[in-house]
Amino acid sequence: MPRDLSPPPAHVVADDVARALAEDLGTGDVTAALLPDVADVAYLLCKEDAVVAGRPWFDACHRALDPAVVIDWRVQEGDRVPAGTVLATLSGRARALVSAERASLNFMQTLSGTATTTAAYVKVVEGTGTRILDTRKTLPGLRLAQKYAVRCGGGSNHRIGLFDTVMLKENHVRAAGSLTAAVRAARQAQPALPLVVEVESLAQLEEALAAGCDRILIDDFDVAMRRAAVRIAAGRIPLEVSGGVSLETLRGIAEDGVDFISVGGLTKHVHAIDLSLKLGPAPR
Repeated sequence: MPRDLSPPPAHVVADDVARALAEDLGTGDVTAALLPDVADVAYLLCKEDAVVAGRPWFDACHRALDPAVVIDWRVQEGDRVPAGTVLATLSGRARALVSAERASLNFMQTLSGTATTTAAYVKVVEGTGTRILDTRKTLPGLRLAQKYAVRCGGGSNHRIGLFDTVMLKENHVRAAGSLTAAVRAARQAQPALPLVVEVESLAQLEEALAAGCDRILIDDFDVAMRRAAVRIAAGRIPLEVSGGVSLETLRGIAEDGVDFISVGGLTKHVHAIDLSLKLGPAPR
């Protein structure tokens, strides 16, 4: 399946960047002000193996401080690169290059980290037909950015927020009186939205299959229950696994025949990729 690498709308990227620059620059970069404001060049170096993500935010940081900056990318979003790769070269004003450095790197290192982690999970399930999903466990204010990075890493997005999918969990079912009643209320109130139902037992799974929904989430099932769930569902409604997922357990879960595995750690446990922005011409 081809990856959707379309970034969030430009105004979302611009807002992210405006917040980042405001908290970093404050009333002005007092150190950069000591430099001669002359034309200079720089290069972006990736110091570890990674999957690249974050170019729109990197570009926007630098263009916010120097609209005339020229950024020449040597890689595409979603590319896997080895340590030591020069990702891009820049040509612009010296003060703007150093003032935008940290904010631009923060976006690149965080989003490339998310993409790299996602790619590791996607590789483990390769050939099984199971798709890796993200969750809402994202850094506050950077949800669309991180979910974009998940796509760069080959993963797929779950719901973006609480507004685009009805997801019935334990508390919703309890408040409604039963799973069937919760499903009925959801279909009446939001007939056009996807409906996902979380189940906690095989009996609830049977009830969800009878009530009808678009996906069933089996949360924290042990191996025997998970395999039984796959047999019972028999492909009638896609099954998603959540909870207790790691790189070590991932392949076995996928081989049991589930359709989706959602992993909060893609966006929650961020390993930032080691990047540097260095003034001067790029090494040959």
